[in-house]
Amino acid sequence: MRIGIDVGGTFTDLVVAQNNQPIKQFKTHSTPKDPSIGVLNGLTEIANSNKMTLNELLAKVELIVHGTTVATNTLIERKGAKVGIITTHGFRDLLEIREGLKEDRYNLRMAPVDPLVPRYLRLGIQERIKYDGSVHTPLNIKNLKENLKKLKAEGVDSLAVCFLFSFMNSKHELQAAKEIKNIFPDAFISLSHEVLPQIKEFDRISTTAVNAYVGPELGKYLSSFQNRLNKHGDESKVLIIQSNGGASPIQDSIKFAVRSILSGPAGGAQGAANVASEINEKNIIALDMGGTSTDISIIENGKPHIANERFEAGWKIAVPMIDVHTLGAGGGSIARVDISGVLRVGPESAGADPGPACYELGGENPTVTDAALVLGLLNKNSFLGGRVTLNDNLAKEAIKNKIADPLGLTIIEAANGIMRVVTNSIAEGIRLASIRKGLDPRSFSMVAFGGASGMLATQVAREVGIQKILIPYTAPVLSAFGMLTSNIQYDFSQSYPSGLEIVDLNEIRTQLQAMEKKGRTRLKENGVPDKEIIVEFKADMRYLDQIYEVTVPIPDLNFNDQKLREKWAHNFHIRFEELYSYRQSEQEIRLVTLRTTILAPIPKISNTKKNNKSPGNYEFSKPSKRQVHMTEWGNVPIFQESELSNKRNIDGPAIIESEFTTVVLSQNETLTKNSDEMLSIKLRDIESIDKKPSKLKAADPVTLAVVENRLESIAIEMMDVMIRTSMSQILNSSRDFSTAILDSKCRLIAQGEGIPVHVSALPIAGEAVLNTFQNDIHPGDMFALNDPYNGGSHLPDITVIKPVFKDKKLLFLTVNRAHHSDVGGATHGGYNPSASEIYHEGLRIPPLRIHDKGKPREDLLQMLSANVRLPENFLGDLNAQIGSVSTAERRMLELLNNYDEVTLLMIIDGILSATEYKVRQFISEWPDGVYEGETHLDDDGFDSNMIPIHAKVTIKDDTMNIDLSKSSPQVTGFINSAFANTRSVAHAAIMYLAPYDIAKNEGSMGPLSVIAPKGLIVNANPPAPVCMSTNHCGEEIIEAVFKALANAVPLAVNSGFSRRMRYAITGTDPRTGKYFIWHYFMGRGGGGASSGNDGWTCVGEVNVAGGIRAPSVEITEERFPLFVVNHELRPDSAGNGQWRGGLGAICEIIYDGKGKGTMNTAGDGMIVPPFGLFGGKEALPHRYSLVSNGKERVLKSKETEVTVLPGDRIIALSSGGGGYGNPKKRDKNSLKWDKKNGYLS
Repeated sequence: MRIGIDVGGTFTDLVVAQNNQPIKQFKTHSTPKDPSIGVLNGLTEIANSNKMTLNELLAKVELIVHGTTVATNTLIERKGAKVGIITTHGFRDLLEIREGLKEDRYNLRMAPVDPLVPRYLRLGIQERIKYDGSVHTPLNIKNLKENLKKLKAEGVDSLAVCFLFSFMNSKHELQAAKEIKNIFPDAFISLSHEVLPQIKEFDRISTTAVNAYVGPELGKYLSSFQNRLNKHGDESKVLIIQSNGGASPIQDSIKFAVRSILSGPAGGAQGAANVASEINEKNIIALDMGGTSTDISIIENGKPHIANERFEAGWKIAVPMIDVHTLGAGGGSIARVDISGVLRVGPESAGADPGPACYELGGENPTVTDAALVLGLLNKNSFLGGRVTLNDNLAKEAIKNKIADPLGLTIIEAANGIMRVVTNSIAEGIRLASIRKGLDPRSFSMVAFGGASGMLATQVAREVGIQKILIPYTAPVLSAFGMLTSNIQYDFSQSYPSGLEIVDLNEIRTQLQAMEKKGRTRLKENGVPDKEIIVEFKADMRYLDQIYEVTVPIPDLNFNDQKLREKWAHNFHIRFEELYSYRQSEQEIRLVTLRTTILAPIPKISNTKKNNKSPGNYEFSKPSKRQVHMTEWGNVPIFQESELSNKRNIDGPAIIESEFTTVVLSQNETLTKNSDEMLSIKLRDIESIDKKPSKLKAADPVTLAVVENRLESIAIEMMDVMIRTSMSQILNSSRDFSTAILDSKCRLIAQGEGIPVHVSALPIAGEAVLNTFQNDIHPGDMFALNDPYNGGSHLPDITVIKPVFKDKKLLFLTVNRAHHSDVGGATHGGYNPSASEIYHEGLRIPPLRIHDKGKPREDLLQMLSANVRLPENFLGDLNAQIGSVSTAERRMLELLNNYDEVTLLMIIDGILSATEYKVRQFISEWPDGVYEGETHLDDDGFDSNMIPIHAKVTIKDDTMNIDLSKSSPQVTGFINSAFANTRSVAHAAIMYLAPYDIAKNEGSMGPLSVIAPKGLIVNANPPAPVCMSTNHCGEEIIEAVFKALANAVPLAVNSGFSRRMRYAITGTDPRTGKYFIWHYFMGRGGGGASSGNDGWTCVGEVNVAGGIRAPSVEITEERFPLFVVNHELRPDSAGNGQWRGGLGAICEIIYDGKGKGTMNTAGDGMIVPPFGLFGGKEALPHRYSLVSNGKERVLKSKETEVTVLPGDRIIALSSGGGGYGNPKKRDKNSLKWDKKNGYLS
């Protein structure tokens, strides 16, 4: 006998499998305070059903495979261990800096993420391993012991050790572990080289910290579980399901607790793969829809897709896990009408308490379940097998009050709308999840499970284009069932950065064989015979300067070296092309991480059920009927699943009910019950549920939501292609780019996760192309530009535009704007502080056709690349942009297959109008008046100092005018702005003040006008240089607007953010002899505080607001001749206040290049600090310096041709954010916490 157990938030599911007997299912209530109690209750129920005692049951059990949410809940609820972190001196704050990540860059007033381990428990130790594994600084044992005693005194009971480059040399971490055991004999210890032996220090420290945080709690639970079993004489073996879909023994699961964070969804994906394989279905979309969320996973060739990283509760977990895409769309998802009159569903959920309105537990918000009940899809008397009765009157009342009446719809129209919107959200989730893997979801079947999936599965499938749905008998408990179909599995990884052409293949063989030996040993210790062990070798690889890897299989290690390299390279090129539609065969291939999976299958079980009827089901000799609304009201036959005979066909419309789920069939859908008790649904005449006559759509709030979701997902897909295929660090790591879709009028209709300063400038780029080429634009054409005076913002930002035609008519433009690492000019890196004319700043591209009717203009592309310093990277990044806009073109054409042209354009008009209504609504709530604010730039790098930017903001009714006429005349240096950039920055300022969920499209610009007379710094005349304009004077325009509106809307504004201050170094890498350019994106400054929230730490300047990431220290050192001495917070840098600003950073870097290097600086904020508001204090300004030959020189914010010699140190101290409110009003506990953690001295 084998038992699978899945502990959920509400129910604990158990599945019992015995030889030659049908599967049995059980559900019992979970017991969150001690989940083992609920598990024992379930086991007792199993024993009772078999008329035996628990001891007798456990004596028969040979294996228990258990999935638990203990680790997940511990992390989400922040109830983990008191963790201390030991890390390399100078890097104690990597965990808190979080790469400068801020999840929603437009929401400046969101609360910062609390560090998983507070700063006073993160201590740096004197030691250092270099990028090649050599020891730079030996571990200082005395220093280690002193710090361990400090942590001991603080009551730490779990420790995480993460030294830089420990994956290359684990000696120091092992030495530290030895000392920890002496001082903390009973502590839980996590070593980063064991938890995650991979490059990228934030990934490793975050994953290791999570492991140390959740490990003790998981250990307590599993020990309690084991002890409870032992009390009943159990000798069975217990395996714990892992996030990768495999299972491991209890002790391994405790030591590497982070690997079980997603054990529940992993079980479901494994179960879906197993039940589908029984009928030879290898390619599956698994759809698990519960009460709160929907989990989507992809099974290809019988195996779930694996991801190597994921954020959970704000923290990065970089271990192999089944790639689960989670949406806030479930049976309990709440429907609402936003202020623009558009219907939204989710992500908020009514949960189990109070639950949907129909539960009669006090819930007043309408949900998906309420809508299904009102439409007759659910039987109010037989929900959950008759154990719960639903109140349809309460459901109708909630829908009427919250949806139907506000939208002017009938209750039935509103209920249908709720179902359509949630269906579309899930369909878009499936599209994104599959397309990101280079897969067409229409070629897959679907396995639907979870309590709510049956209601929507066919509609979701029809929307995506899937033609076959499978609903297994075990669907209500498929996660528990899947656990019994998993493998005993160990995943090992080891970073080994090297070029494929030069890598030591014998060392690769040795590394892989060592991992294989370790895995085989563990499996044999668990009684697995050698002949049953399966070994898989894979590698994470990328083109040289990319930052995201592609995982590919490693060829047979027995090949000779030449053949192994050739086949390995072929595998990589093929996989890259599958994902991104092109390859870069001329680029160097970089090996990053080796991966080995060692597994042994658990003996298979079958998805079968008992022949007799399930308890709780109603018995009918023939189907009953009830009134159900599908396209209209009608008497629909209702079948009981337990009474269906095998191979009987049921044509829709029909409803099939079982104890825990309801399956809805529509017209042109046929259900068959297979001999193995699988329900199989075939869909005919596949056509989107939204392909309907245009007059039904014009002002339909439901359709507006559906199409808006679709457009947004296309723009996000563009972004995803860009991140994973671009070559330069500034794009793939720091993410300085934007994606968007314009209509033929050049209105912005959707954007991806872009840079806020770009939001309103892209339409002007589209206009420049249309004005230049007019009627000479054809299908297959593609254009590029960067001219700030003709559609661009500044020269490094190159915009690529691809028109979308339908029937030879231009309908849309897909747009990608990306900051290139170099565009020629007098200085490297794109920024030239010495420029007094735009001609000094680099390659200037007016609107230019780069593809002519589908054919690349290779001569032009070569001409462009010949004018930059890194032509290979330039073309690689341009190819990534081309891939991004081409992907969007394909998706827009697919959308046009669902809607005719007239319909779609009417819908888009409605979307933009709805957004404009929202913006006008919140502006109308602000007090009318004229408000003025002024700020200053330090200088222009020439002869202008303390340069004013003045904003006069007039609010009248529902409109706003920003008048910049009193700003400085244009200046000599490169801080001037063209109007397109100024307009966009002003728009971004208003979006920061708006409710964060307002769409960033052309509609949001409608109520806003901007006055910027020609000849001013905010609208310079050519040929004035403008290269810094996206930052300066862009940031200062936002500052002036914030200052102006502070007294009008004090709760909506932030204090001053740190300004941009960066440098770029060029030189020769002595390891390769190659020329390089490196942009400094570390040491980001702090964000300004707002009413109710401290500012974000190290989030960067306001015009990007968390949109640009700090690069990895380890990748930087591995790729460039630089040595990072430290990268941590700068105490006292933030402005004090009732709410203090976010902290800036300290970052010191040693130049290790060959011979002389050259550096330039480009920024502001050395003199003018981030401002405070309402009594809040200003922050410290930036201070950058160069130490050469023992002498320190403070750098100016705008310098060129600064000589950097080997061994020179660049020391960057970035500013914090300004404070908000009187510091004397700061909460005493917050002030005490600041001092305890060293934020304030």
